[in-house]
Amino acid sequence: MSLSAVRLLGRSVIALLAFAMLTGTASAQLVEGKNYIRLPNPQPVETGNKIEVVEFFSYGCPHCAALEPYLDKWLESLPQDVAFRRVPVMFHPDWLQLAKVYYTLDAMGQAAKLSSEVFKAIHQQNVNLADKNKFFDWAAGKGLDRKKVEEVFSSFAIDGKVKRAMQLAQEYHIEGVPTVIVDGKFMTSSDRVGTHANLPPAITELVAKARSERKS
Repeated sequence: MSLSAVRLLGRSVIALLAFAMLTGTASAQLVEGKNYIRLPNPQPVETGNKIEVVEFFSYGCPHCAALEPYLDKWLESLPQDVAFRRVPVMFHPDWLQLAKVYYTLDAMGQAAKLSSEVFKAIHQQNVNLADKNKFFDWAAGKGLDRKKVEEVFSSFAIDGKVKRAMQLAQEYHIEGVPTVIVDGKFMTSSDRVGTHANLPPAITELVAKARSERKS
């Protein structure tokens, strides 16, 4: 066999191996107990007939910040029968204030638009948004009415949402973030599926599983 033929054969084998690896990855299914767990006590969803996807997170969590661009991309093609919502956790005192930051932006209809900016401010620009006055100034710099932000941040409604978030974290036994719950019964996370990039496809697979179980 000529040298050129050997090289051609070698390239063909490499291409076939690469294809096999790619198709194997694409067709791989999540393993229960490893890539996700089925909760022993499923919780009722709060999104009606839609399949609920909940991300337990904190603006103060660097892993949540790293996941954000992948999650944003996934949300661009959210199925019509799926509802996504976030629940902030409060493992640290500062995270309590950041939970109020999230719920304030959410109440003002700005969370989807500004969450990535919050992560950037905290983790790239070293802005201490757990300091409420710095948050108010930051929000005003993003075009929001500072007085209105202060009013919403300090309202009983936001305090109520924070308390509910604490309750949900306890009910789901959240021990780390980011953690994703699908339809109140499947739990997964980036470390369970390997990387942040792998998490959105895993969520999609669990949504399909939840959809199938609802039909049956």
